[in-house]
Amino acid sequence: MTSKNGIKAILTDIEGTTSSISFVKDVLFPYAYRHLPGFVQEYAQEIETILNDVRTEENNNSLSDEEVVEVLQRWIEEDKKLTPLKTLQGMIWQAGYEAGELHGHIYEDAVERLKRWKKAGFDLYIYSSGSVAAQKLLFSNTASGDLTPLFSGYFDTTTGPKLQSESYEKIAAQIGLAPERILFLSDNTQEIEAAAKAGMPVIVLDRDGLQDGTPKYKVAKSFEEIEPDKIAA
Repeated sequence: MTSKNGIKAILTDIEGTTSSISFVKDVLFPYAYRHLPGFVQEYAQEIETILNDVRTEENNNSLSDEEVVEVLQRWIEEDKKLTPLKTLQGMIWQAGYEAGELHGHIYEDAVERLKRWKKAGFDLYIYSSGSVAAQKLLFSNTASGDLTPLFSGYFDTTTGPKLQSESYEKIAAQIGLAPERILFLSDNTQEIEAAAKAGMPVIVLDRDGLQDGTPKYKVAKSFEEIEPDKIAA
């Protein structure tokens, strides 16, 4: 059960935290890369605003649709966390999930603990660089079924960059809790640093044992090692 003065909500990253990094990098990103040209060609009118956002980001309003696709593919290669790209990726992935070509990967320990925490009264939230639409697609198409009922809300880059503490302050305000009552989980120590600066208790997910010690923050190798009810706000 949640404690009266302790953690009330849990905010978690996706890639490397609830889900395999290889699934995102080796399955989702290549899928979007391959399907971008055809998708943009087919839906150019419907996604004109997004394509113009890419032109704005590149400071070049004269880019053709084909050149915009090249920019988007370059952003994928560079792992850019830009909203136009993330929005389009989400739309392409939706088509892939609906076609049965994609199935979301979630670690079994994450599934089990998320369900347990929800039952215990914790409010669960996602914060990922992937669009909210992409997040919902991932969690609604898993081997464990539709997990979206577990979550009270989702946040993406439209809230703010994940490496800025102000983004976590905004999330806390939108959730309606003091940052001290929201536990943040991520495999990215820079994100952990930003959340901690905003006042959130944090835990580093180090599934592969590659952190080589993170003395400033608590480290867990899986969700099974995390006990939010024992963390004081």
